[in-house]
Amino acid sequence: MKESKFLGREIIKRAKCPFCGTHVERPQELSTRMPGEMPVGSCSCGAVYACDETGHKLGAAMIEALVFACDMDWDLAWSLLPEDDYLEEVIDHYDYVTHRIIATQFFEGRRVSGALYFIRLHDDVQEVTAEGVTKRIKKPAPTPSEVPRKRSQRRGLSKKEVEELVNDYRVEEILSVTPDDAKMVRNLQRLLYSGDDLARQRAADILGQVSALIAERDPGAVSKLLQRLLTAIDDTAAFTWGAFEAVGEIIRYKPDLFAGYIPQLYKYLAEEARRAQALDALCRISRSRPDLVRKIGSRFITLLTDREPRIRGLAAFLLGLLGISEARMDLENLLEDDNEVALYDQGALERRTVGELASEALGNL
Repeated sequence: MKESKFLGREIIKRAKCPFCGTHVERPQELSTRMPGEMPVGSCSCGAVYACDETGHKLGAAMIEALVFACDMDWDLAWSLLPEDDYLEEVIDHYDYVTHRIIATQFFEGRRVSGALYFIRLHDDVQEVTAEGVTKRIKKPAPTPSEVPRKRSQRRGLSKKEVEELVNDYRVEEILSVTPDDAKMVRNLQRLLYSGDDLARQRAADILGQVSALIAERDPGAVSKLLQRLLTAIDDTAAFTWGAFEAVGEIIRYKPDLFAGYIPQLYKYLAEEARRAQALDALCRISRSRPDLVRKIGSRFITLLTDREPRIRGLAAFLLGLLGISEARMDLENLLEDDNEVALYDQGALERRTVGELASEALGNL
């Protein structure tokens, strides 16, 4: 029965574009300022594609393909709608090793479960992005041998040593060994689950600084870390203490690379249970790059009347950072609000009243 299932079908065939039928090149990793999580490629018809080698990350592949199609313009990508602005198709049973479609899903003892996610922008959008996409696809990433890296002989830190340095906020000592400590990110992630609020905040802060250092030579690794954190947040069964803080700090310390992930925080503003955490992450980012959040600044004005003091306080603080003058009257209404809110920055937690934050925000307008 198994053989009859494939009777009359080509079991192994070359990968073709689903839009024009042209054979496509093997997807490749690119050297870009916004790191691609997956290898990508383009077809002569204008379609682009991302390779999900596992077949279990089609959502991420769709984002990779769409952003690549938009010449790494995340703002443009998030503004487009399927059917209205682009078409999408998925080719299953793709084997990245042989660059072939394996209908049987097994080849030389390996299970083949990969997929190519194709996006084809409509012509009016493609006219704006096509030239940039073509340039990127002709500029492959350097191989490891082409990237010089000096390594010291210093040993890595143990879990206990990392924990002690984080608790004492000795950032420089951690950064000094990060290039040669493969377990540093893992050890810092472990501390995101600390029951101590200050320790957790410091771990997220330092993870952001460590990630910025790692991103200088391997931005893809940090992008994968961001995706894991965001996936943990989306998984309602997961314990997400520290995840929002870490996402905010990673983007804060390397916004030129990871600003494209900011829109993924916006959806949590509509969720009562996660609104404060999303606001906190946006506050962290806006401390260094308020311009990246300012375009939606008016959305935060309504949060000044939220029943939760923490949300009112964070919204006031954020509006001050963004300089949203339309919030002036609403901020003035909070000047007598004496509920306290804890704000973290540079190793310290400071308790401020909502009224104090509103007053400070008014001073920034």
